[in-house]
Amino acid sequence: MGAALFLAACASPSPDAGFGAVASTIAQRNGVEPKLVRGQHDTDAVRQLVTERLAKPLDVDSAVTIAVVNHPGLQATYWEAGIADADLAQAGRLQNPTFGFKRTHNGEVEIERSLGFNLVELLTKPLAARIERRRFEQVRLQVASAVQAHIAATRRAWFDAVAAQQSRAYAKQVQTAAEAAAELTQRMTNVGNASALDRAQQQVFSAEAAASTVRATKAATAAREKLVRLLGLTGSEAALTLPDQLPALPDQPITLAEAERIAVRDRLDIQAARIETEETAASLGLSRTTRFINVLDLAYVRNTAGDVSAPGYEITLEIPLFDWGSARVAKAEAIYMRSASRLAQTAVDARSEAREAYHAYRGSYDVARQYRDQIIPLRKQVSKETLLRYNGMLIGVFELLADARAQREAVTAYIDALREFWTDDANLQAALGGKLPPSEPAVNTTQETHKDRQP
Repeated sequence: MGAALFLAACASPSPDAGFGAVASTIAQRNGVEPKLVRGQHDTDAVRQLVTERLAKPLDVDSAVTIAVVNHPGLQATYWEAGIADADLAQAGRLQNPTFGFKRTHNGEVEIERSLGFNLVELLTKPLAARIERRRFEQVRLQVASAVQAHIAATRRAWFDAVAAQQSRAYAKQVQTAAEAAAELTQRMTNVGNASALDRAQQQVFSAEAAASTVRATKAATAAREKLVRLLGLTGSEAALTLPDQLPALPDQPITLAEAERIAVRDRLDIQAARIETEETAASLGLSRTTRFINVLDLAYVRNTAGDVSAPGYEITLEIPLFDWGSARVAKAEAIYMRSASRLAQTAVDARSEAREAYHAYRGSYDVARQYRDQIIPLRKQVSKETLLRYNGMLIGVFELLADARAQREAVTAYIDALREFWTDDANLQAALGGKLPPSEPAVNTTQETHKDRQP
């Protein structure tokens, strides 16, 4: 009883509204610490951080940093921890005592005064507080999981935006070269050195290149705006600068065994399900403890009749005449078994999702590596030989245009393959519950590819 009274006296909400535990979890898993905005001082600090990060081309880590401190929706999610923390503090406090006063007059004045409190609540307070502590931990993991999902979405959006911008830049290069070739062919046709067919073919290619640029610009704008929304940027902040190209492909991908190990160890949904099972087990114990005695009130009573005062006490006990508590215990047992089954299913899903995400990651890695090491170098060699034959008048403009289209498609496909790999990398991180082990990137060949000869 003394421990319960001490617990009730010390129960109060934490100064950081329960957010410190969430921030620690996110920082440990992602290397970035979110911030709970509680006033103008915090708002000014966030604005300064955003301004500093946007002053230079925005890399993916800076994008994640901005998202976790600046996104209003995440700020609302952070306050869920504050609500759970307040519930935890409330669970540690006793109900206020009751005071009763009764005055009767039957020949002489009789006054009765009482002061009482709930004895069952006092005796079960430590167990109830432990249950609420587990609930707080569950909310903490749920909030951290929501932040984890937003980080993964931000990473995907960043890779999509950079890839779309890179594709647009390449499309503009192709369009510029195609327009120059069409103009040159027009001049050659005017002096009789090229046929009308050659001119029409070049003009068609130039028009197709212009249409491709429009489509690429449209896709780049949509991808950029999606990233802006996930970062929570408004006004002039939305005019952010992105890198010119995607990061290079890593030298080595992670292994499947490592992916499964990280998933079972770090997945927040598994930890939340485990805590929920522990919480329901504790609730089952509480239901069994209070099965027969659910209401037990103890009160101090002082009765005054005339000049005579008689102190005493009063106990109010619920009689289990109609409700023996078996239904409450059965419900608690059913809830526990449901929670245990959900935990097992969560573990099964986690392993499966990790394997699925890994195979997508590994497949896209192999495709991107094939483009980097085989297709793009061979495509460059073919283009070089085609240009030599065209200059030697061994082939016509039709063959040169066909090679130009093939080269454009190969470079665009390589950019898409690289984007798909980094998107699957972000998906794998989300499936595993944290950041992947770092690996050294290989040399990026896309920038060199963009400078290749165009017709």
